[in-house]
Amino acid sequence: MASASEKTRIDFHSNVADKLNYACRLIRKARAANCKVIVYHPVQQELQRIDAALWTLEDTGFLPHVMAEDPLANVTPIILSQGKLEQSPHFELLVNLSTSTPENFDLFARMIEIVSSEAEETALGRERYRYYHHQAYTLSHNVAK
Repeated sequence: MASASEKTRIDFHSNVADKLNYACRLIRKARAANCKVIVYHPVQQELQRIDAALWTLEDTGFLPHVMAEDPLANVTPIILSQGKLEQSPHFELLVNLSTSTPENFDLFARMIEIVSSEAEETALGRERYRYYHHQAYTLSHNVAK
């Protein structure tokens, strides 16, 4: 959990052509660094797409993950969640795949915002960036190639 004196670090990844694939690669990289991850999207069907993609990301690798309501969530390093982030079993890294600011994101040490190359989503991502900037969060921006 982010301490009271430390604000959540927020990394924006924008101009992403394929959010699902990009998110899976970021999650794999985070796990390689032994990081615990919460993946957030408010729509269950999107979480199911992410679930399926994590199972098929690569033939030889496995990224242990479950939905937030699964009984094994407390012992699983990757959690797929559609809400109630304050009830997460860990608060290391939040990956936001939605187009809005997740409630209670500030409980996490770090959040990654993945913004697609679509015009509407880009505009919403810029709004979130401005919001975080005005709230004095530490920000970084990476443009996908």
